[in-house]
Amino acid sequence: MANKRNELGLAKEGLKQRFLATAHILWGSDFADLTSHEVYATIAAVVKQYISENWVKTNKAYTKRRDKQIYYFSIEFLLGRLMRSNLVNLGEMELFSDALEELGVNLDEVFPEEPDAGLGNGGLGRLAACFIDSMASLGLPGHGCSIRYQYGLFEQKIIKGNQVEIPDNWLGNGFEWEYRKADKAVNVKFNGNAYMKEEEDGSLSLVHEDYMTVMAVPYDVPIVGFRNNTVNTLRLWNAEVNRDFSDYGTMTREQIQAKKEYRNFVESITEYLYPDDSSYEGRRLRLIQEYFFVSAGVQSIVRHYLLAGMDIKDFAKKIAIHINDTHPAVAVAELMRILVDEERMDWEEAWEITRETMAYTNHTIMPEALEKWPIDMFRPLLPRIYMIVEEINRRHLEEVRRRFPNGEQMVHELSIIEDGQVHMARLAIVGSHSVNGVAAIHTDILKKDTLKFFHRYYPTKFNNKTNGITHRRWLIGANPELTALIDETIGDAWQKAPDQLSHLNDHVTDKAFLAELSKIKRLRKVDLSDYIHTHGGILVDPDMIFDVQVKRIHSYKRQIMNILHIMYLYHELKTNKRFRIPPTARFFGGKAAPGYYIAKETIRLINAVADKVNNDKAVSDMLKVVFIENFGVSIGEIVYPAADISEQISTASKEASGTGNMKFMMNGALTLGTLDGANVEISQAVGREHCEIFGLRAEEVLNYYATGSYKAWDEYNTNPAVRLVVSQLVDGTYGDFHSLRDYLIQGNDEFFVLKDFSAYDRAHKNMNRKYEDQAAWLKSSAINIANSGVFSSDRTIKEYADDIWHVKPAIIV
Repeated sequence: MANKRNELGLAKEGLKQRFLATAHILWGSDFADLTSHEVYATIAAVVKQYISENWVKTNKAYTKRRDKQIYYFSIEFLLGRLMRSNLVNLGEMELFSDALEELGVNLDEVFPEEPDAGLGNGGLGRLAACFIDSMASLGLPGHGCSIRYQYGLFEQKIIKGNQVEIPDNWLGNGFEWEYRKADKAVNVKFNGNAYMKEEEDGSLSLVHEDYMTVMAVPYDVPIVGFRNNTVNTLRLWNAEVNRDFSDYGTMTREQIQAKKEYRNFVESITEYLYPDDSSYEGRRLRLIQEYFFVSAGVQSIVRHYLLAGMDIKDFAKKIAIHINDTHPAVAVAELMRILVDEERMDWEEAWEITRETMAYTNHTIMPEALEKWPIDMFRPLLPRIYMIVEEINRRHLEEVRRRFPNGEQMVHELSIIEDGQVHMARLAIVGSHSVNGVAAIHTDILKKDTLKFFHRYYPTKFNNKTNGITHRRWLIGANPELTALIDETIGDAWQKAPDQLSHLNDHVTDKAFLAELSKIKRLRKVDLSDYIHTHGGILVDPDMIFDVQVKRIHSYKRQIMNILHIMYLYHELKTNKRFRIPPTARFFGGKAAPGYYIAKETIRLINAVADKVNNDKAVSDMLKVVFIENFGVSIGEIVYPAADISEQISTASKEASGTGNMKFMMNGALTLGTLDGANVEISQAVGREHCEIFGLRAEEVLNYYATGSYKAWDEYNTNPAVRLVVSQLVDGTYGDFHSLRDYLIQGNDEFFVLKDFSAYDRAHKNMNRKYEDQAAWLKSSAINIANSGVFSSDRTIKEYADDIWHVKPAIIV
């Protein structure tokens, strides 16, 4: 024991000297004289020193052993802050905290100096971040590929109740965790003319002329595995102009102007995450972004593979490329381009390699959300890629007609190019060996409805991989006191094997354990209350029920039903002296897309209701309403552990999976939700008595859509509570919200807000009754935590590795 203390003491002294030396090198200053951001950058530089040795070792091991590599292509990676997660995964949190404390620095006060990386928006990007964390933590040779956006989606400000978007300049002070690799740059081609020319020997060769070249420069970010020496890579591509030493003095005005326009075009490619796609030019830029990072990524993979001396014919045995949603689907055609045009393979062999390399994850059952590009946009921008897609489609439809001689509907439904558009999901399905959904109900709907013709054609391609979250960020990092309690109760093996959280089931009636669990929940609620008071000026009693809905603002996620219900409660509290609810704080958070009018109006309504309710002293002890501005990963690390109730109320059949529901569950919140997405599996894991399920089932929703038998007017005319709250949208109680009233009534309530309203109210009453019995509530909370291990992304990624990628862990020593 004495030896261990001595070793720790020596390690701490050595670390302190590193901090001091690094401060001198970076800033020419003493550590004590640094600004708070300089302190953060200095600590990050030292953490990178700890990471870099294993990063080099990992890459050498993969190359030497020729391990099969996974490349996960996603247009988003919502990483959050990396310093805390890197220290957790390195196992050095305590050492760094103690050493810095002796230098007069509180590490918890340093973490907020790091900006959230503006590389994603919502669930898609957060899932990708969890997945690459799990790949590294499981020792899998798996890497990410995306875009290095200069500006994130936007920073959300709430001004006079309205969402206002300002640029998210997250790179303003640089990104401490990235490494620019200019020597690994590749060129990406746009525009021009492409055609096949017959050679003298009768063979055909490609001509692609008058194209525009954009240089793609990789910026690599290390992804640290959990205490296992593995460090994988997230490669972010930046669009840059080739250095031009032309003598501007000899150029004409037109030439100079053309160079300026070219520079502006190049810089626009990686300037913004999700350019506004409400215009033709915005949509075109989105397509440019997608091909840019896909082409750069696939070229880089092939180049690295060939430099390692491996045979291109074995490519699929050594490389797996995963298409996360439709945005990277053009990877199918890009790999074909490289194999056919550059490696001179015949079509059939190249196609077999491509299909065995590619796998596709679908994230939506809504056909309108599956990307389609007009031919007149796609073909001029990517002429060679369009030729390849045409040939893929021609050969594919020949096979369809052979299998279904009289099946013109099958031809129509399975065609990649149809109705003047290129269907990217269809390209991804045809060009992959695996297609998976992300929750059991989602995959079932894909097979029976959204992609039923493809499932009929490729019945063995489809499989389910229910989403997961990394418990390292969302429990170990975000809730250290709960982590310590779990360690004390069942040991710490669960940190490496989260399925072992199930051992907590043996302690869910242990009064001492539940008492500690209650204390920790209150600590987290105090943290959130303090945050809300500091950043929003609203006082929230931490002894209230914390009822939380945080996610992208979208009509199918039904934040509008939540706020209408609050309007109903407020009306009852004001007009019915016998009406009582347990003191409750209802929290909202999330961004609306800039062009999504109804979503922005929903935010305005939430804030109008909050303003009225929170300033009414007659109800302030019973009800509070809070909209959390600029919700993102780092704020989520405060919010998820504080919640008592997790609102997961999307219209059944619309949410593919959800992962917020898992973060809440893992921190002991009870789910109040529909049988949609992963809610189905959560309710099965914990039992119906430990969550609250309400509303229409997926089959009922789909039947209403099929028959057109639902009438919003009927709900309005027959349900007094519905009539009350809908009328309040236009009677001046909260201002003028005719837009929302017309959306619900004239638009026939497309997501069944009014139909589910009474069931939603009953669900809240049931939750309130459960909360009154605190012993039973705490037991339910503990059961949620105990059964959350199955929703770790480690489980999900192991299933991908075993069933889709066929890759094994590579031990780094």
